[in-house]
Amino acid sequence: MAKGTYGANDLVELHGLEGVRLRPGMYVGSTGERGLHHILWEIIDNSIDEAANGYADSVEVILRKDGSASVEDNGRGIPVDIHKETGISGVELVFTHLHAGGKFKDENYVYSGGLHGVGASVTNALSSWLIVEVYKGTVYRMDFSSYKDEKGKWHIGEPKSKLNDTGLRTRKKGTFVQFMPDPNVFETTSFKFDVVAKRLREIAFLNKGVKITLRDQREEPEICKEFKYDGGIKDFVKYLNEGKNALYPEPFYFEKEVNGIFIEVAFQHTDVYTESVFSFVNNIPTPDGGMHETGFRVGYTKVLNDFARSANYLKGKDENFQGEDLREGLTAILSIKMKNVQFEGQTKTKLGNPEARPAVENVTYDEIEEMTKVKKNLDIFDRIIKKAQGAAKVRVAAKHAKEVARGKKEADSTKLIGKLANCSGRRAEDNEIFIVEGDSAGGSAKQGRDRTHQAILPLRGKPLNAEKKRIDEVLKNEEIRTIISALGTGIGADFNIKNLNYYKVIILSDADQDGAHIRAILLTFFFRYMRELIQNGNVYIGMPPLYKVYKKDVEEYAYDDNELKKKIDKVGRGYQIQRYKGLGEMNPEQLWETTLDPKSRVLMRVTLEDAAEAEKLIVTLMGDAIDQRKAYIYENADFNKEDTFMKEVKL
Repeated sequence: MAKGTYGANDLVELHGLEGVRLRPGMYVGSTGERGLHHILWEIIDNSIDEAANGYADSVEVILRKDGSASVEDNGRGIPVDIHKETGISGVELVFTHLHAGGKFKDENYVYSGGLHGVGASVTNALSSWLIVEVYKGTVYRMDFSSYKDEKGKWHIGEPKSKLNDTGLRTRKKGTFVQFMPDPNVFETTSFKFDVVAKRLREIAFLNKGVKITLRDQREEPEICKEFKYDGGIKDFVKYLNEGKNALYPEPFYFEKEVNGIFIEVAFQHTDVYTESVFSFVNNIPTPDGGMHETGFRVGYTKVLNDFARSANYLKGKDENFQGEDLREGLTAILSIKMKNVQFEGQTKTKLGNPEARPAVENVTYDEIEEMTKVKKNLDIFDRIIKKAQGAAKVRVAAKHAKEVARGKKEADSTKLIGKLANCSGRRAEDNEIFIVEGDSAGGSAKQGRDRTHQAILPLRGKPLNAEKKRIDEVLKNEEIRTIISALGTGIGADFNIKNLNYYKVIILSDADQDGAHIRAILLTFFFRYMRELIQNGNVYIGMPPLYKVYKKDVEEYAYDDNELKKKIDKVGRGYQIQRYKGLGEMNPEQLWETTLDPKSRVLMRVTLEDAAEAEKLIVTLMGDAIDQRKAYIYENADFNKEDTFMKEVKL
């Protein structure tokens, strides 16, 4: 029987922003790099909402030398007058009260990405200090800080004083916010320039004509990038299709407002064998789709099938094309803006509003139907339908290959049994599979593993690059087939994550260029045909050590050059260094200790931060555009570091 009593005095009331500090992950997802950037997105989103509603056309983001970040827009400026119910200024209300803001009234913001009114206050709560300036003919300023008093009590995001009219006259309008992420909250407080740049580029595509400037003052000389796209999402499609061969030069585009839902679509077909459809709601990516994306797919498939019949591509009893046939090679951006958005889950990754589906479906059908009636477009739609005809033939041919890949053919199942060293654990959530480069390393891994929960699948050759081949060709590759059979989920339209046999899928390859190539090939395959594995956080990269530092009975392992220096100091004089050229050089005990043991190993989870940027990266690195790939490598690779290929993987 439990001891003690449970009464009212055991209840704890958290005041103001204390709850945010106590459980930051509930508000920003994590206290790692992702959460750090989230508090910047919250402030940026507020400025972009001003632009999306026609009140601003310029946003500037600065990463400053002291580690802080600032965001400035030329919008209306946060209200500075006194709020009647609370008796405090609008600025103080926005930055100290959760669920306070101007986005709950339609007359203030027709469309908004920051729906819950918690963004500005959460950023304040998780910062050491924050400064707000509002420009309305004069400069208003308010400072906030988080600190611990003499009694050890934390004060979270408290105003240093009331909103101050500085008396300084200005011709500027809008809002300036500068904040310092608190190292007491975040594991890292250093913003990544590339991460911020990718997000701002995407936002600029989605907000036609808005100029977004990013400055990194931490570098000498300062790095400055400007994003402004007068073509909006048409330019977005062109950007994603760089490195691909388009079937026609200019993307199609249409926009229309229906029942308060503003719908924008741009699309273009290329000669690749996969589809790339990306959707957004009020500038927020929806990688899990939702009602709007379903509406687009249904309307798109229906109108092109109707066109194919009217133009005699399909006759009599011919079966209609399937959606996947018509979407082969399609790059499309769907962006809608609407009120009262209902996202499924806290991560805002799937749109749940049922009214979005018929609106997008009908607009898509009507607009594309009109395009098919334009004489100059007939040749383009002829190419689209002929590509779909080829895709349909391949789909039929691939059906048999998929059955083989699922392990339904006895011969393939026998091959899998010969390769796969399975684990005995029956609960998939407790099990993990290592896809290991080479028979030698595979042998060590089989001997050194935990046989209850760890399965080993050695690769005896390089898998096929899925970016350059059609699905039927990909499935002829024995390595790919055995991976699919082992995982058990199926692929493409048949993928079902409920059938996943191992909740951790770990790519384990050498820390060299060949190993990096194998990782890239496997990640490309997962991205193209098992994307939900990545979205669900099931894919990892194993991190074997690069060095062993040892003397007598002392052994230390280092995973990069920086760690090597620390390990040398730890071992002390008389040390020796072994540089591992491959996993096969380790005996089973070493492999277990350094790479397989959950208590001591290092794993990197592969995340999908931005699906559109991941698409661009996959095409660049794994496609046919050699010049584009060279340019990317020269710009991003650090050839002076041995751990260039061991950086964190964020697709």
